[in-house]
Amino acid sequence: MRSGIVTIAGRPNVGKSSLLNALVGRKVSIVSHKPQTTRHRIQGVLHADDGQVVFVDTPGLHRLQKRALNRMMNDAAAGALRDVDLVLFVVESGRFTDEDQAVLERLARSDVPVGLVVNKVDRCEDKAVLLPELQRLAALREFAFVIPVSATRRSNLDALAAEILGQMPEGPPLYPEGQVVGHDDAFTVAEVVREKLTRNLHKELPYSLTVEVEHFEREPGIDRISAVIWVERASQKKIVIGEQGETLKKIGTAARRELERTFGHKVFLKLWCNVRENWSDDLKALRRFGLTGDG
Repeated sequence: MRSGIVTIAGRPNVGKSSLLNALVGRKVSIVSHKPQTTRHRIQGVLHADDGQVVFVDTPGLHRLQKRALNRMMNDAAAGALRDVDLVLFVVESGRFTDEDQAVLERLARSDVPVGLVVNKVDRCEDKAVLLPELQRLAALREFAFVIPVSATRRSNLDALAAEILGQMPEGPPLYPEGQVVGHDDAFTVAEVVREKLTRNLHKELPYSLTVEVEHFEREPGIDRISAVIWVERASQKKIVIGEQGETLKKIGTAARRELERTFGHKVFLKLWCNVRENWSDDLKALRRFGLTGDG
C-alpha cells in the first residue's frame, strides 16, 4: 500500500483545479475561466486499490502582490510546496510564460520530486508539434515524469495517476475510504457560492468579494444555511444584488441546486450582501474569512 501528499502547482489559469477534480473523480475545487479563482489550499483524495493520494490544489503563484490577499495566496501556494511527497508542475500546452518560469525557479529551491503535467493538449490542433514541445519542456529540469493530459476531456489521466502512485512512499491511507474532500461542508457552501458569483459577475468584481457562512444547521432531509457575500464598496453591493434582487436570486438558485446535488438532499440557502471596505488588504478580515497564508 502506498500513500502520500501531492501538491498541484503552477501559474494562475493553467487548469490546476480542473485537474484535481478530474483525478479525484468529483468536483472538489471550484473552477472558472478567471485566473486566481482558487484562494485556499484545497485537498482532494484519490483512492486506488494499491494506494491513496491526497492532492493539494493551490492558488496560482503570481508575481503581482498588490494587496494582502494576493500575498496570502502566494504564501498559501508556497507553503504547500513543503513537506509533501511530490509536486505536479502544471503548464498549459503551447503557452509557457514568464510566470511559468518563475514557478519553475521557485520549485528549484525545493528538494521535493517534481512531475511535469502539460495540460490542455486537446487545444493543440497540430499534434506533430506536441512531441517537440514535450522535449523542450522536459529539458528545463530533471522531472520525475512528463505527462501530457487534457483535464477537461479526461485524457491520459490513468497514465498520470499511475505515475503519481509510483512516486508515493509505502504507508497506510491518510483518509478513510470514501472520503474525497479534506474540508467541511460549510467550506463547500462558501466556495460554491463564490464560484457562481465569479461566473456571473464581470470584470474585476469577483476579486473584490468573498463569502462567509454564518449559519449551517443540518436537519433530517434538509440543510438550513445562511451566508454573507462581502464586498469592498457600496457600488459593488448594488451589482451583486442586481435590479430588484434578480442577480442575487439567480446566484442563490444556482448555488442551491449544486449543493443539493453534492449533499444529496434539500438545501435552504439564504444569501445577503454586506460591505466591508478594503477587506482584501485587511489582515484581520483575511483571518476572519479563513484566507491566511497557512491555508
